[in-house]
Amino acid sequence: MAPPRILVVGAGFAGVECVQRLERRLAPGEAEIALVTPFSYQLYLPLLPQVASGVLTPQSVAVSLRRSRRHRTRIIPGGAIGVDTKAKVCVIRKITDEIVTERYDYIVLAAGSVTRTFDIPGLLDHARGMKTLAEAAYVRDHVIAQLDLADASQDEAERASRLQFVVVGGGYAGTETAACLQRLTTNAIRHYPRLDPKLIKWHLIDIAPKLMPELGDRLGRAALDVLRRRNIEVSLGVSIAKAAAEEVTFTDGRVLPCRTLIWTAGVAASPLITTLGAETVRGRLAVTPQMRLPGADGVFALGDAAAVPDLAKGDGAVCPPTAQHAMRQGKVMADNLIASLRRQPLRDYVHKDLGLVVDLGGKDAVSKPLGVELHGLPAQAVARGYHWSALRTNVAKTRVMTNWLLNAVAGDDFVRTGFQSRKPATLRDFEYTDAYLTPEQIKEHTASATIKH
Repeated sequence: MAPPRILVVGAGFAGVECVQRLERRLAPGEAEIALVTPFSYQLYLPLLPQVASGVLTPQSVAVSLRRSRRHRTRIIPGGAIGVDTKAKVCVIRKITDEIVTERYDYIVLAAGSVTRTFDIPGLLDHARGMKTLAEAAYVRDHVIAQLDLADASQDEAERASRLQFVVVGGGYAGTETAACLQRLTTNAIRHYPRLDPKLIKWHLIDIAPKLMPELGDRLGRAALDVLRRRNIEVSLGVSIAKAAAEEVTFTDGRVLPCRTLIWTAGVAASPLITTLGAETVRGRLAVTPQMRLPGADGVFALGDAAAVPDLAKGDGAVCPPTAQHAMRQGKVMADNLIASLRRQPLRDYVHKDLGLVVDLGGKDAVSKPLGVELHGLPAQAVARGYHWSALRTNVAKTRVMTNWLLNAVAGDDFVRTGFQSRKPATLRDFEYTDAYLTPEQIKEHTASATIKH
């Protein structure tokens, strides 16, 4: 009799933690494990702003999935674009664009999230995100290119537009991105003697009335003070009304000459979730505390893609889409899968929030570990210590620590790699949000898979 087939979709924090625990705790031959992911690495997403600013190299935050001594998972290079829970078939688009089907007995949906966008004219065509490794590398090249082009230009209007940068989103990603990239351009301007440093202007805007409200008023104000001390203009209660190639229009009526719009205004669950036709909570799959999808045999979901009940808070709360929850859910998910295989009871996911860390670059940070409010160097030590300890392999830890030390001693470099230098890239180019199937298309692929089987 063939062993049960476990299919894990997504190699983020949740998916990788689940797979690694399964590899450690399942006996050889007890189950077959397959992982669907476009890339055979786990991306340490919280450090992407430091990749964009050049403090860290891209490979230092891309942790190989094949370095584990216990590695026995079959990696399918592609992305899941549809799931038929009745037929127990997942439709996958491989990186070659070939569409294949994969049958399963148990499926773990850890498909993560994509950048949340709105119906704003020009947004999808002119904004860049900060959700993938390629986006971070592209944004770095783009920002440095604006300095190079402004330095070469004889047109004052062009110079002004190239040296204004807008980041939308006052959460962790947006705040850290604005802070880290502003520090990069401030350090770089010394190498551009023809440019007036006063022309470089960074803008951070958010529709919310407060910056990172999860931090509380005191730390939120401390972060705001750091940004304003660096001459980052922070506008709250404001968003984007329209985006164009050379200007951005704010909802308060301001029109800003600008060729760099970075969009980090939240995330939404992967479009894969909509292909299941199941109940959702704010776009995330509604699951039980054991992370099972009600009414679907052998289907589990966790991480950013699922609305896992937060039993520690109660009152109908769901766990926020953070790395710390995803990692811990992954471990419980693996234990529940093993329990299912062995006909044992499943356990609920219960976890108390460990706190928040926000690295603003250099010596600046704000942190709230276990409710203790910190800012400045102590907060920076906590923030970097947390990120460093969360990296999965010693190789990744060594690379990150080496990059931090090298940056502290030698400073920033301002080299462009030429990544997509001749073709402007959009949000769709990096996140492939238009690649998913309709229910009818999924049924067609399911039917063909059934015939072949």
